[in-house]
Amino acid sequence: MYGRIFTPFAIGGFTIVPEDHPVAPETGLPLIMGKKGAFGSGEHETTASCLEEMERIPGIAGMRCLDLGSGTGILAVAAVRLGAATVVAVDIDPHAAESCAANVRLNGMEGQIFTVCGELSSVGREPYDLLLANIYADIHLALAHEMVALVRPGGWLILSGIPLQDKFDIQRRFRNLGCVEHDWRIMEEYVTLVLHKP
Repeated sequence: MYGRIFTPFAIGGFTIVPEDHPVAPETGLPLIMGKKGAFGSGEHETTASCLEEMERIPGIAGMRCLDLGSGTGILAVAAVRLGAATVVAVDIDPHAAESCAANVRLNGMEGQIFTVCGELSSVGREPYDLLLANIYADIHLALAHEMVALVRPGGWLILSGIPLQDKFDIQRRFRNLGCVEHDWRIMEEYVTLVLHKP
């Protein structure tokens, strides 16, 4: 969307705040989002569910995270607000990467969130504690092996953007790669899965 108009709204313990709006003292953890740029300012049910599930991940403080298909970077910003040490935010779309970098600056997180424009192979091999992926189902299936390999033993994956009809295929694929289902949420059209890598 370009030039979208929205007012502050809450999702779980977060408040999504447009860039030109003051942050009220009673606001939840603020996620300041620009009005121009890529899709993903919390309006969609998949983004909202990821934010709510992130709050439930044990020990997120200090984690090293990967946000795959980062869009505006809202999940990366939220992870840092929850105490994550660093986030690599990767998106193949240059407009999304530009939007993410702008939102990182708006939230003053330049030293903690690193924006990458490229494919998953662009992020190296060092393992992450938490992988966030709000992406299309076919990409989940195509990249599942690489995604799981990038999560350390004991780490977590939050997967969303999964249409209801693809839920079982994706569950089976990640289960076959050794992941254990921790939680899942069925929404109107999509499913969010929370997986643990033993």
